[in-house]
Amino acid sequence: MYWKYAIKRVLYGILMYAILVFIFSALFNTVMEQTLRAQIEEQIRGETMRMTSLNESQLEDYVINRRNDLYSLYRLTRPVAERILWRTWDTLTLNLGNSTIIRSSNGSRSVWDVVSEAIPKTILLFSVAMLVDIVLGLLLGLKKAQKAGGLLDKSTSVGTMVVFGMPSWWLGMIMIMFFAYGVKIFPSGGLHSTPPPEGISYFFDLLYHLALPVLTLVVIGFWGRAFLTRNIVLGVLQEDYIMAARARGIPERKVLYGHTMRTSAPPIVTMSLLALLASVGGNIVYEGIFSWPGMGNLYWIALQQNDVPVLMGNLAITTGLYICGLVLLDLIYGLLDPRIKVGGKQ
Repeated sequence: MYWKYAIKRVLYGILMYAILVFIFSALFNTVMEQTLRAQIEEQIRGETMRMTSLNESQLEDYVINRRNDLYSLYRLTRPVAERILWRTWDTLTLNLGNSTIIRSSNGSRSVWDVVSEAIPKTILLFSVAMLVDIVLGLLLGLKKAQKAGGLLDKSTSVGTMVVFGMPSWWLGMIMIMFFAYGVKIFPSGGLHSTPPPEGISYFFDLLYHLALPVLTLVVIGFWGRAFLTRNIVLGVLQEDYIMAARARGIPERKVLYGHTMRTSAPPIVTMSLLALLASVGGNIVYEGIFSWPGMGNLYWIALQQNDVPVLMGNLAITTGLYICGLVLLDLIYGLLDPRIKVGGKQ
């Protein structure tokens, strides 16, 4: 039964995420606790500065008692294994704590507020680029497979070898030099103009700043997608049922976009969704080049400023989104491919 398979895949995904978060918590435990102790000392220092009526002995007693209370509150007096499990549970329940330096746009130090501002921006950039990439790659790949060995197939295959091997950061810098400083069509980076416009102009300004990074990603990606689609579809076109459909006089367009695409859908969907999932965490170098305030740029800033809570929150949420995507991919694959007997025995 498909629903049993779906429940099993969801449970496996939750279990895998919990294991990964536990590993992250164990790896970050020492640094996180050093940061937490520093925050406690800073809090105590701020409290004692306001206590002008206490003498030195009373202040020392207050500092010792307050430190012990806060250490107990944050379980710093408990065994290491218990502290790791507690931090794992906090992460799983999205209780990510506060950052040490980085703040959100409204001044909040909550890690969740900081990370949740960057997630939509990364998803916007890479999902739009991936959508255009998939459409162009599929159209070109189908045409290449339809006339394999022809002029279009050979010329675009050469283009694939030239462009697909280019580093995204290098091509990004070339695109900025040409389109931002040469012909001056697009801005060099950022999410909005300064100051950002209001009303409907805000939306068009966003699209204007989105155009160049999306164009760069599409130029790099769709050649390789077209080549892979061509190879997948070319194998399907040699199947007997495709030959029979053509022999029955079914129009070539219906054969290509109906029969062939239905069979080729699972590997193409897998290829596309995995590429999108790989970009969920953002590209540190790519987002840095275009000054795009997404997850990759946030991770780099947190790394530079040694903001460990933000690093941990960024990593945990990115991993969660990736695992959700893998589970969704399994469920879609089971629906698309009738040859898979999900949950059954061979």
